[in-house]
Amino acid sequence: MVDEPLRRQEIVCESLEEIDRVAAQLIAFGRDIKVWLFEGEMGAGKTTLIKEICAQFGVDDNVNSPTFSIVNEYQNGQGEVFYHFDFYRIKDENEATEIGAAEYFDSGAYCFVEWPSKVENILPEQVLKVVITVTGKTSRKIELSQYE
Repeated sequence: MVDEPLRRQEIVCESLEEIDRVAAQLIAFGRDIKVWLFEGEMGAGKTTLIKEICAQFGVDDNVNSPTFSIVNEYQNGQGEVFYHFDFYRIKDENEATEIGAAEYFDSGAYCFVEWPSKVENILPEQVLKVVITVTGKTSRKIELSQYE
């Protein structure tokens, strides 16, 4: 991933009631990018935002953090597949390589990645980076950056 993003956008979310708007803006910004990297401290709302994004893509499956399974697969009514990764618990990049993470990233399906810093060397060059910063009890700043 290059140091300078092609495009940037910042979204302010004052409360959880605005998450549908935030997800819609994120989808509009990154629709053409298949690998989305979600960064933020524990409890910042990465999984919550991914749940809403999946809902807006028409996913009816139960979307939850794949903390122990590392990857969850979801599908929408049109047969599109979505992969959700949580690399928090992996010890090193080899674990991600062993489950075929690079192949998932190259599959053409949307891949939502929590804790991407643990797998930096196997990420594709074209990604959407989503950084969630806690700015208050219920408020968040979401910074979007597109890399190619």
